[in-house]
Amino acid sequence: MKDPAPPPSEGDVNRSPARAAWRASSSERARDALDEDERYFLRQSLSTPCLTEIVRAEGAVLTDVDGRRIFDFHGNSVHQLGHGHPKIVAAIRREMETLPFCPRRYANATATALARRLVETAPAGLDKVLLAPSGAAAIGMALKLARYATGRHKTLSLWDSFHGANLDTIGVGGEALFRRGLGPMAPGAEHLPPLDLARRFFGDDRPFERFADYIDYVLEVQGDVGALIAEPIRWTTVEAPPPDFWPRVRASCARHGALLIFDEIPSCLARAGTLYACEQMGATPDILVIGKGLGGGIMPLAAMLAARKLDCAPDAALGHYTHEKSPVACAAALATLDVIEQEKLAGRARELGARGLRALRDMQARHPAIRDVRGFGCYFGVEIGGGDPAGLADRLLYRCLAKGLSFKVGAGRIVTLCPPLTIPLDQFDAALTILDQALSELAA
Repeated sequence: MKDPAPPPSEGDVNRSPARAAWRASSSERARDALDEDERYFLRQSLSTPCLTEIVRAEGAVLTDVDGRRIFDFHGNSVHQLGHGHPKIVAAIRREMETLPFCPRRYANATATALARRLVETAPAGLDKVLLAPSGAAAIGMALKLARYATGRHKTLSLWDSFHGANLDTIGVGGEALFRRGLGPMAPGAEHLPPLDLARRFFGDDRPFERFADYIDYVLEVQGDVGALIAEPIRWTTVEAPPPDFWPRVRASCARHGALLIFDEIPSCLARAGTLYACEQMGATPDILVIGKGLGGGIMPLAAMLAARKLDCAPDAALGHYTHEKSPVACAAALATLDVIEQEKLAGRARELGARGLRALRDMQARHPAIRDVRGFGCYFGVEIGGGDPAGLADRLLYRCLAKGLSFKVGAGRIVTLCPPLTIPLDQFDAALTILDQALSELAA
């Protein structure tokens, strides 16, 4: 019997019976804060209703309005350096005192230094940069650049993928929750099966080889695809294809005149155990989009890195965002890259990754509810099985929150654990112990 389709959700939606019980168990002070939040903010899935009010974020720990300390293994994937790293805070303060803003018509040395640093540390061949105030905006720039560079407007992307919540990015994205009820999407956006369903669509015999052959076929027959855009690893479910998959797709794109765009917004900057995840994929894209932790977990900032040959639209407005060269955000990003290098965080990600996988596989051996454990650098996916995996994952989320651990549930059934790379080992171990205890309690 086939597994049931996962719920159409990039993350947990906070509207379950377990969510209602969580609210009922909260203090009056916390409930009042949530009521005030909902009174003024438009409600939207995934963000509301909120869980509680946070009053402090430091390192790997959030503190809520009731004084509860919560290990943050969610962090919206921005907190490679933890919350409020002192070197990032200091860099922001220094820049604010001298150049808090630079109008777009002028160069500023901080932004130029960041662009140079990104080119120097990126995979070879990515020699040009544009900055943007959000990951979705940077994806939009990449899509525009692909059209200018190829003269083609069609894209290939994957169902169930996520590239941002703007209207143009949900068109190439494939996450149902963001598309439902909105009518026509971006013209020319065509989709491929999700990576995690390769066997379902292409069989058990060399499924990813057949998948890559299918992509080559589509690119050849269509003949007018400007770009293939994908996450090198599906972040919401912590799944990467075999090592020969992306090199085959890279070759197909080159052969048929399409650009390869990698969305590394959540996976960049040492999280994967290398500065960029694509360094482990055997394929360098034509365009690489990064974001999330680029601003040190404090400033919103993203970047598009592209091959020099794609500097082909000087009369077009690819970005033109008011804060695209924000000196303060760029100062935060430069300090972030310094910290990653100085504290050897790529190596730390590998160390934590090995430690975490050992602990999670031990849990899997003891807890029948765990169907699978996956890891990629310092990022983990615990797939919940059983008759009601989504319900169990949801109850597990709130049981862990009550004990002091926050994480995201992806695709309804994948507990995703995304700790800071700077987390002390005792806190890392304590957080995984909370998960272990919660699983035991729910089983009982």
